[in-house]
Amino acid sequence: VQLQASGGGLVQAGGSLRLSCAASGRTFGDYGVGWFRQVPGSEREFVAAYGRSVGAEFYADSAKGRFTVSRRFAKNTVYLQMNNLQPEDTAVYYCAASINAVSYRDYVRRSLYGYWGQGTQVTVSS
Repeated sequence: VQLQASGGGLVQAGGSLRLSCAASGRTFGDYGVGWFRQVPGSEREFVAAYGRSVGAEFYADSAKGRFTVSRRFAKNTVYLQMNNLQPEDTAVYYCAASINAVSYRDYVRRSLYGYWGQGTQVTVSS
């Protein structure tokens, strides 16, 4: 599975961005997809995930109410709609695929992801 993240950019506080994670591979539907973000000097942190079944959405507390993860199975693409962005959301955002994750406790664990995209920069100005 190869992942390509895109959609990052520079936005003012209160603005919105939609990130996309496009995957190659005929078995992509067998994988759950997570979004993580990382700032320099910090660990990569979980943001949200979409599991293998419709409606299987998982969110970190920091994302609830502002971010929405969605998935187009037919297009092998997972999206992260981010609204009301704040300067603290500034980070490089990565998507990753896991064949083993099932629950929220699984999706937050970086070690369960076998494939990672290259990251896309999100910068929120105040």
